[in-house]
Amino acid sequence: MIQNVGNHLRRGLASVFSNRASRKSASHTGNNMAEGEGYRNPTEVQMSQLVLPCHTNQRGELSVGQLLKWIDTTACLSAERHAGCPCVTASMDDIYFEHTISVGQVVNIKAKVNRAFNSSMEVGIQVASEDLCSDKQWSVCKALATFVAHRELSKVKLKQITLRTEEEKTEHSVAAERRRMRLVYTDTIKDLLANCVIQDDLESRDCSHMVPAEKTRVESVELVLPPHANHQGNTFGGQIMAWMENVATIAASRLCRAYPTLKAIEMFHFRGPSQVGDRLVLKAIVNNAFKHSMEVGVCVEAYRQEAETQRRHINSAFMTFVVLDADNQPQMLPWIRPQPGDGERRYREASARKKIRLDRKYIVSCKQAEMPLSVPWDPSNQVYLSYNNVSSLKMLVARDNWVLSSEISQVRLYTLEEDKFLSFHMEMLVHVDAAQAFLLLSDLRRRPEWDKHYRSVELVQQVDEDDAIYHIVSPALGGDPKPQDFVILASRRKPCDNRDPYVIAMRSVTLPTHLETSEYRRGETICSGFCFWHEGDQLTKVSYYNQATPGFLKYVTTNVTGLSSEFYTTFKACEQFLLDNRNDLAPSLQTL
Repeated sequence: MIQNVGNHLRRGLASVFSNRASRKSASHTGNNMAEGEGYRNPTEVQMSQLVLPCHTNQRGELSVGQLLKWIDTTACLSAERHAGCPCVTASMDDIYFEHTISVGQVVNIKAKVNRAFNSSMEVGIQVASEDLCSDKQWSVCKALATFVAHRELSKVKLKQITLRTEEEKTEHSVAAERRRMRLVYTDTIKDLLANCVIQDDLESRDCSHMVPAEKTRVESVELVLPPHANHQGNTFGGQIMAWMENVATIAASRLCRAYPTLKAIEMFHFRGPSQVGDRLVLKAIVNNAFKHSMEVGVCVEAYRQEAETQRRHINSAFMTFVVLDADNQPQMLPWIRPQPGDGERRYREASARKKIRLDRKYIVSCKQAEMPLSVPWDPSNQVYLSYNNVSSLKMLVARDNWVLSSEISQVRLYTLEEDKFLSFHMEMLVHVDAAQAFLLLSDLRRRPEWDKHYRSVELVQQVDEDDAIYHIVSPALGGDPKPQDFVILASRRKPCDNRDPYVIAMRSVTLPTHLETSEYRRGETICSGFCFWHEGDQLTKVSYYNQATPGFLKYVTTNVTGLSSEFYTTFKACEQFLLDNRNDLAPSLQTL
């Protein structure tokens, strides 16, 4: 049951992969039946827009501000289709722009609701461009927006999404983890900035080539008119984002004295609404300029009457620009000389955010197959490693092409083969409450009590309430004279609603304090863990998942095509451990 268990799979792999074609054929048949020819998600909305000269910037490319308005409108229509009532934009996650769009091309935007919570919902958006003359298409960006349903006279309780396809199940499952990140977004940024090592040193730069940050400052005011508002009189979120992009572009241009290209936007978070008749004051300044990119900070405040002294903070965002040459390559940028005080704070925070963005983009955006097994852990990427850890397990769970390989005494073994991964999944019903099972198995220090593949477990660091790092030693396997050791990040999650399981996710990380030594042979796991579903009064479905790469398959166990006694014995020992200890958790259960 350890992340890589046993040592004799090779003989079984021949029979596993010999049936691969037939299993995949059956899986695809099931997918087609689920999706159905012509099946369309009931919340899906599509918008296609021909890019005209009035939509473009000075380079003849589609203005990102105009694109943001179209994205917001499409996403809002999708949210309202599901909610059946007006909806407002609450936030827009980070957006990375892969391609620009030219005059005459078509923008195709598709939006659908991934998951509905109580009164909010996550909407997934895909943007592609199409050249009508050559019939070529390009992916432009993907976005995730949160909308809140709003009714004047009654409290909103959104209905659940009906899940039919594997993609819908996956997005629904991972949406809960993304929502968790959004709710702690502000605190996360503060913690990461406090722990991030800033490499930019003001004293080491050539001040003769610096541009004072104050020269890039922009302030503009917009009057919210009826065309800028939705059917409730609130300003369109997309319109505010477009105005923000406009002032940010002006600020960036003042630094580089050229036409900048917007490459990324950090999360828009709307702190409050604005209405028709409001004056919106938009402020932008270049916080920092790096070798080939610059960060521009934008703030939006609202006031109603000219005599008002108190302004409402509507929104803030950070935008990353580059300047491209004739070969579409980024040019070097001048340095920024920050103003003392707040200017220096913004300068250093921008350096920290750059590192955070790179960590987040790498860990969150990379496909599982593109990531190394062990990712370095440090405080600046902890939140995103935890997110990836849990999300990877949830995506594995959501796959719909698991094949039942064998069953003994109601203990089932499933396998899943794709690309260079072989995964297995075991499940059984246990007469223990799901919360009890979750607590008992989430402390890996107790794993040796039932799993002989865990010889010793040391808690290296209790990162927070839900995440911990362990050093695990397992016995030597097969003819290997050395024991195996692992450095594991264990992340646990409670259910978001009654359709979610309790989750314990595990993956390998590297720590400078626990590097590989000659005493052990370092093992790695890319994705493994437990899920616990409530099946009735004191009845829980316990499922264990493990994903292994070809280089580690020999350590899984003997012949997964037939449930080996080692699998069965270990999983039954887990069941007995849960039954023997289920009455020892009364104080801990009260906190769940």
